[in-house]
Parts: sequence; structure tokens; C-alpha cells
Amino acid sequence: PKRIHGFTMGQKFSVVAVVVAGAVAAVKVAANGDGGPKPKKNKTTTSVVEVTLVGASPGRQILILFGPPGAGKGTHAPAIEKKLGTPQLSTGDMLRAAVSAGTTVGKLAKQAMESGALVTDEIVCGIIAERIANKDCANGFILDGFPRTVEQAKALDAVLAKSGESVTRVIELKVPDAVLEERICGRWVHKNSGRSYHSKFAPPLSLKKGKLPKPKHMCDDLTSEPLVQRADDTSTALVARLKAYHAQTVPVLEHYGPAKAVGVDANRTMALVWADIDAATN
Repeated sequence: PKRIHGFTMGQKFSVVAVVVAGAVAAVKVAANGDGGPKPKKNKTTTSVVEVTLVGASPGRQILILFGPPGAGKGTHAPAIEKKLGTPQLSTGDMLRAAVSAGTTVGKLAKQAMESGALVTDEIVCGIIAERIANKDCANGFILDGFPRTVEQAKALDAVLAKSGESVTRVIELKVPDAVLEERICGRWVHKNSGRSYHSKFAPPLSLKKGKLPKPKHMCDDLTSEPLVQRADDTSTALVARLKAYHAQTVPVLEHYGPAKAVGVDANRTMALVWADIDAATN
């Protein structure tokens, strides 16, 4: 199983309408607080899909951002957020938040992890359904890292269809594989905030001219805390990651078709890349 932001995730998605037992409790808590009455056993269990109806509004901008590791999603996503007034949502961040908050689906994810089982796609989709019902998603949201397969795309479509919505745009940042190795292997991250640096293209202030990018020279600009490199940010791991990315992504792009899916050449200056992204999100 692949590990994303510290969580293992199954890639098999067995259902389209994602139903998680006990989600009705989350709806009750939202309405009545933690002390609200518990649902009766003879009542039909509420589907996590139904949670998306809360907070959904017509005309939301719903974007999916694709790109291989090192394509620049983390660089350009904040600009898209600012333009559209919509949050960027990554599956890893949502999983961590749901587990920390103790939501109904978050508890299921925590149980799976503590037992050594996979955090299934059903659970991940349920967490997405909870998250996009929040007020900050009233204008829409940007999904980063989901869906990864056609089955997941169909499940997402079903979630959105419950509120009469659909994905409005799919943007793929395209960079030749040969260019990505330099980008990936020089990448350093501040673990607590997610701030990203690059030893060559965007070095931290702590990396003085002439110094090698060793841990003692790589510190976050704001906190001075040490930066880290992901274990899979290596040339060997990159080959496998790119192979999996291309195998999974092409069918998803075909699923949404040319009317919604747009490719952006991200092997150019930031200004030129943003110009195409800006045009694709108008």
C-alpha cells in the first residue's frame, strides 16, 4: 500500500455511493452538539454522500489539480486559492484533520490505522464529503491528490451529483520526466507547516552561498526549524512514482474528457505557467 502524508491508503474502490455506518451521528452532532440524542437502531443509516448536501451551493468552482511529483502543484495552488476564494484540499491533510477532530469517519480511519489495516478509499471519500460541507468550501474547492483512479473519479461524481454539482475543471501540470529528477531530489520541506524549498531553485535563507544542502544548513525561513526531505524524494523512488502516476492519471483525464480536462505545460517560467492556469480557471 502507498503511504500518503503518513497514512496508508487502499487503491481498490468497491462502491460508488459511499456509505459509512454511523455517519448519521455526525449529522446529529452538527445539529445538536455532542450531547444530542443518539440515532435509533431501526433508522436507516445516513450515507456520507448526504453530508455533502450541507453547505453546498449552486455554481461552486470544483477543481481537480493533477501533476506528477515536482510539477509545481504546491507552488501554483495558493495562487488558484487566492483567485477563486476556494481552499486546496489534500487527502493527507484531510485525513489528519478528521482523525484529530474525532469526526465519525475520522474515527473509522483511526481504527483502521491502529489495527494495521488500510485506510480504504471508502473512508477517504467519506472524509472528503465531510470536509467539503464546511463553510470555507461555499464557493468551491480544489482537490489535490484525489481522485487517483477512474473508480474514485466515479465515486466523487456520485458525491457531487447528490447536490446537483459536478467537477468544473481538471488541470494537469505537465513536465517531462527527465526534468523532474532535479526538481524532486533537491526538494526540502518544513514538516509542521508544509512550506517547500529547493536547494537550487528556492533555497532557504539558511543555505549560504557555497554551502552544500546538508541538514545543518537547511532551516525554515520563518521558524528556523530544520527542514526534511521525503524518503521517496530519490531518483530510484521517482521512477516508480512516475510510472504509477501516468498509469493512473491518463484514464482519469479521459474520464472527464477534453471539455473539462486541460493540460498546462509546466516546464516554463512561473509567469507563463500561471497565465495558462489563470485562463483555464476563468
